[in-house]
Amino acid sequence: MNALRDLVAEELAIPVDPRVTAFAEYIAGRHPGASRAVLFYGSCLRQKALEGLMLDFYLIVSNYRAAYPKRWLAAANALIPPNVFHVEHDGLFAKYAVLSEQDFDRLAGPRTRNVSVWARFAQPSRLVWTADEAASHKAIEAILWSAPTLLAAAGPRAREPLLDRWRRAFALTYSAELRAERNARSGSVVDVDPKRYERFGEPALQAARALRGTVSTGWLARRIQGKFLSVARLAKASLTFADGADYIVWKINRHAGTDFTLKPWQRRHPLLGALSLLPRLLRSGAVR
Repeated sequence: MNALRDLVAEELAIPVDPRVTAFAEYIAGRHPGASRAVLFYGSCLRQKALEGLMLDFYLIVSNYRAAYPKRWLAAANALIPPNVFHVEHDGLFAKYAVLSEQDFDRLAGPRTRNVSVWARFAQPSRLVWTADEAASHKAIEAILWSAPTLLAAAGPRAREPLLDRWRRAFALTYSAELRAERNARSGSVVDVDPKRYERFGEPALQAARALRGTVSTGWLARRIQGKFLSVARLAKASLTFADGADYIVWKINRHAGTDFTLKPWQRRHPLLGALSLLPRLLRSGAVR
């Protein structure tokens, strides 16, 4: 694990655009006394573009009660993690997900069947703000298990090239969530930086072998659970987001190439509005 730990720590420490760092500090400041770390990930990191896009962050907090003045937000975060919020800072827009250090450690590795966190942190990310060295260490130790969990869950195939295993693993995780991305999106995650996945490949595979028998390679139950949780998070995001239903439709249209619009009543009642769209989105193939 030492080789993989070094790779994870090195990647997390790569500098980012100063505007990203400033945004991370702003997000941490929204939860004073509870913020422990902020991680930057996703398409804006891969594309190295910020303007006109939605940045993606994870905020790691000490605990949910300390993170929120409203108890219902703490309860919702604990019941169906994470909570997701939309924010604007200095002309840039972002969404950030909130997890406790305990939940992040659990959800980023082999102790959960759900793919949501470990699939994301098997990809590149940056540790752009931390409260102290202990918070940095905990983030590294949690992320350390994401890539091995991904590869262990995908399982081996005889004579499968390394990059194809990464592509297949990400395709499986996409199938376990409601996704608005096109079919080729999971492969493009690898193809945008294949050398990175080659570097991480052997150390991650060695760690994945140690998880044999611990991580299930059966995907039916994972898909059922993942789709259910995706719907639950969609409903919750329509409450925690300002203009949550509009954001959901914007993201679907951007990734799926569709042109869905919201009716006035769907904007007035974002929870019902978001849920009312779901059958139509599934029938059209805009989400899978």
